Amino acid sequence: MNIFSDRIKNLQPSIIREMFKFAADPSVISFSAGNPAPESFPKEKIAKISADILSQEPVAALQYSISEGYPKLREWLKADMQKKEIFNPNGDELIITAGAQQVMELTTKTICNETDAIICEAPTFIGSLNSFRSYNAKLVGVPMDDAGINPELLDRALTLNPRCAFIYLIPNFQNPTGKTMSLERRKEVLELAYKHNVMILEDDPYGELRFDGADIPPIKALDKKGHVIYAGTFSKTMAPGLRVGYMVGPADIVNKAVAALQTSTVHTNIWAQMLVWRFVSQTDFGAHIESLRELYKRKCSLMLNSLKFSMPMSITFTEPQGGLFIWGSLPHGELDTFCRAAIERKVAIVPGNAFLVNESERSLDFRLNFSTPSEEQIEKGVEILSSVAKLFY
Repeated sequence: MNIFSDRIKNLQPSIIREMFKFAADPSVISFSAGNPAPESFPKEKIAKISADILSQEPVAALQYSISEGYPKLREWLKADMQKKEIFNPNGDELIITAGAQQVMELTTKTICNETDAIICEAPTFIGSLNSFRSYNAKLVGVPMDDAGINPELLDRALTLNPRCAFIYLIPNFQNPTGKTMSLERRKEVLELAYKHNVMILEDDPYGELRFDGADIPPIKALDKKGHVIYAGTFSKTMAPGLRVGYMVGPADIVNKAVAALQTSTVHTNIWAQMLVWRFVSQTDFGAHIESLRELYKRKCSLMLNSLKFSMPMSITFTEPQGGLFIWGSLPHGELDTFCRAAIERKVAIVPGNAFLVNESERSLDFRLNFSTPSEEQIEKGVEILSSVAKLFY
């Protein structure tokens, strides 16, 4: 008996989530996760704030709350984002979500009909791809270069897919490639959205984690016509287990997303929202962010330097200016064989085809995460990975 809906029957678990099961083995060095560094969590401050909330406002923290989100956190975010020109008080609205992942789901649920196209960078974040797939969207991947999504190919994809719900982009330290979209490219992409009258969903989970180079304005900050929905999160700046993110965009879309949210989670965990608000407003949040940047700069530099020193020169790597990921590219051969050989030696990496619209496409790329492993594990893992690479290159 076929008991599954058409929307879900072909949906497969995320390969990243499945690899967590393998990486749970303490003998495995995981370069496959997308997790923040465990040492980055402000555990003591979170414990104190949580105790204060439960002693001072227990009913507010444990009772049902409003769907749009904890008012004090929403107002703090609006003020903070107005300074960054991401929030326009004359046209935008903001709601709190269960992480940025829920923004992908809500946006798709709100503005995408079945078989509408969603145009994505190729490669892109597998969690978002699965969210889009769950609504029977037509996924269209557009290749990237070092400046971001290719504008000529994007224009062509938009022309060939007039029923396009939105363009999905991760401009800052992209997952999985670590690349950053240039300012000029952001302007080009926005102009194409205007030309084809299509929305952009800008996913920015890593924007605060820049550790090299100059800040580049989000696409949302460049948008003067209400064509950009912005997804942010505290998962990478506080802790992902809190599941607190936010959606900013044109008020009519965000208000409709509130109705969509009420059919699933009703509202985001209110205790977690109260905790986040107290943390960002009552501690030195700027100093905390700076400590994260220093941590990730050190770990990224360690992994890149280790790779350059020990890996065959024919294997190339991106050099991210922030975020959590490095993207490796093999010159030839079979990626699956390479990844399996690494796993057999207890180093987990993610094959690049996992991030493509069509996972059966051939890929010679792989993703490495430098935030989760310890510095000792980075050095040991790269040493093992290089010994694998020298078997083939």
